[in-house]
Order: sequence, then structure tokens, then C-alpha cells
Amino acid sequence: MTTDRPAFVITIDTEGDDIWSRPRTVTTKNAGYLPRFQALCERHGLRPSYLVNWEMAQCPVFREFGRDVVARRAGEIGMHLHAWNNPPLVPLSADDDFHHPFLIEYPVDQMRDKIAVLTAELERAFQVKMLSHRAGRFMLDETYAQLLADAGYRVDCSVTPHVSWTSKPGAPGGKGGVDYSQFPEAAYFVDLQHIRQAGDSSLLEVPVTIVPQRYPAIVERVRARVRGISVLRRIMHRLFPPQVWLRPNGRNRRRLLTLLAGAGRDGRDHVEFMLHSSELMPGGSPTFRSAAEIEALYGDLDALFARAGRDCTGVTLSEYHDRFTRAVVGEARMRTMDADRPVRAGQQR
Repeated sequence: MTTDRPAFVITIDTEGDDIWSRPRTVTTKNAGYLPRFQALCERHGLRPSYLVNWEMAQCPVFREFGRDVVARRAGEIGMHLHAWNNPPLVPLSADDDFHHPFLIEYPVDQMRDKIAVLTAELERAFQVKMLSHRAGRFMLDETYAQLLADAGYRVDCSVTPHVSWTSKPGAPGGKGGVDYSQFPEAAYFVDLQHIRQAGDSSLLEVPVTIVPQRYPAIVERVRARVRGISVLRRIMHRLFPPQVWLRPNGRNRRRLLTLLAGAGRDGRDHVEFMLHSSELMPGGSPTFRSAAEIEALYGDLDALFARAGRDCTGVTLSEYHDRFTRAVVGEARMRTMDADRPVRAGQQR
């Protein structure tokens, strides 16, 4: 299902400062850096979706910012759940602040309660129904998807196609993360019994845009030979990434622009950008440590968003859900009309 212009969906995991360092006390200074990003989006006619976790829902600075975005219809507020510090707090390991357990590792009743508490907090803070969601650490399974649908969520964006997280631990003794390597790149209504495939549920999956890269055979041979040597493996991964995410890292502007330029040619109905709110603040992430690196990031964002504003249609996650649904209904109506149309002599169906 395609339209003339792909949808450009900006998703921001809106969370505390430098969660990668697993802080004992989570701060939310990065909320003060979001107005600059919002202004950039608006300058290019784009509408971000801020997927908000517990500590940012409590942050007065973010609340003021988010209410303004909602009031001006300049973006969307959705939900992003970090299970380890989202009430109700029931320890899953000896040190949840260090291990960062996945929500899918908790008992179902605790999963449901955590979803309900954060949903209610966000709806109270921003006075809008929560419709969009991304799982903390990208970890979604069938149980989680069913709970989201039961809670009235219409769209999820947790799937990272071509990426397996099985080597990433959550709670000690767990089975690791989800393997999305065979999941679709295109959006689809989820089969709640098998979230890898399309079904007839009310929950639309909008995967992050991730494109596998192909290299000459010699590169693949070198990659295979250094797989067991961590330092060399990291160097190869940096020079020849196996996938390109629509996500800036300070050294991939050319790849991002190439990916976006090819979206229409490749028949993509959507391209989904992602970043963390803390990556917009110096020292808020391992990726952008200095003010100079943030300025370089904004140079990349300006170039990417200028192209997106020209070649795509900027929509929030919920707006994309509505656009996708209208297109699906339209295609179904066309198929019905074709089936009902009389067959002329000499023609075959």
C-alpha cells in the first residue's frame, strides 16, 4: 500500500538523562532542550511524536512543553514504558536499576498495572487519550501487544526489522531480547497471536525504518573473520554497519539522506525516524557528549528534515494510523468494486 509521498514519522523516546549509564537517580534536564528540536520540526512542516516515560511525565518542564505542543496540534504525546522504574514497583531482580528488566519479563498482572498507571498519568497530565506507544528497550511480545490493544492503544512502533536483541540481557536468568530479524519493514495491523505477521487486530505496527546494507564479498569475509574479536568487530560495525537506521549518530548524514531519497523509489509508504530526547542535550547520551557534537547533530537534522519536508508528508503516529486505515479501506472498496464489475465478453477475471 503506497501513496505518492511517503509519510515521515518522527518518534522521540522521551526519557531521563543518559539512561545508558544506568543512573541511581534519574534527572530530566533534557526536557529544557526540546523546544529547539520542536522549532526545527515546525520549520520544516514536520510533526513529532513524543513517547513519554514515567520520569518525564513527572517533569514540570516537560509537562509545560508537552501541553503547548498538544494545544497547538504541533505534535503528539504517546507512551514509552521503562518497566524498572514505572509504578507499581515490584522488584524483579536484586538490582532493577542496573539490570533494566524488560516489561515482558514481568508477570502479566504487573505488566497490565504498569501500563494502566502510566497511561492514566499521561492522560491526566496532557488531557488527551493515549493512542501511540513504543516499548522500553524495544521489547514487545504477544502478551504486551494484547494488553496495549485492551488499553485502547491504536499504534505501536517497537519493531526494529532486521535486528535481533537476543544478546541483550534484561533480568538475570532471562532469555534476552526479541529477535525482529524476520519482521516486516512495512506497517501492518498485528496478529495478536503472532506479532510478526499481519492480522485483524485494532493495533497497527509501524516499524522503525531500518535498511540492511550489502557490501562486496571481501567485506563480508573480513566481517566473518573478526566476529570473535570484539575490538575489530566494533571497528567493522562502525565502518560497514549491517543496517542503517533512520537515526543520526554524528557520522551517518550521507547514509540517512540516501535512505530517505530512496523511500519513494522503494515503494515505502512510511519512513520512521527515531531518537531519544536526551540525545538532544550535551552529555545526555554516549553518542553526543559535547556542545559541538550537538551542533553537528542539528546540522544533520536540518539537512534530513529539509529533505523530508520536501519529499514526504509529516505526520504523527496517530495521524499515520488514520492515513493507513483510510488507504486500506479504500483498497478493500476497490477490490469489492472490481469483483462486482460485470465481465465483458472475451475478458477473463
